[in-house]
Amino acid sequence: METKVFAARLAQLRIRKGVSAREMSLALGQNAGYINSIETGRAFPSMVNFFYICEYLNIEPADFFNLQSTDPSKFKLLINNLRRLDVKQLTAISALVDSFLAE
Repeated sequence: METKVFAARLAQLRIRKGVSAREMSLALGQNAGYINSIETGRAFPSMVNFFYICEYLNIEPADFFNLQSTDPSKFKLLINNLRRLDVKQLTAISALVDSFLAE
């Protein structure tokens, strides 16, 4: 993944979480401009810091690179909730999803 795409993805996920770059930087134990420097392409996180970023965003590292998933943390929550449903409930949810996709 090139730096510009990485930077844009980080900004997208951070904004989706509803936090400022400064707030996220400080929550990660970094200086106030850390996330901004990544999002503007002036810096790139170490592998360890990348894992901390993913943890902060409540996503798996693979989710970060899945550009088709605009809100991976909600998707993760949905999957976890679906696992708790019985067969009848899953069938109903499946039919609902099918109807959305058919539109």
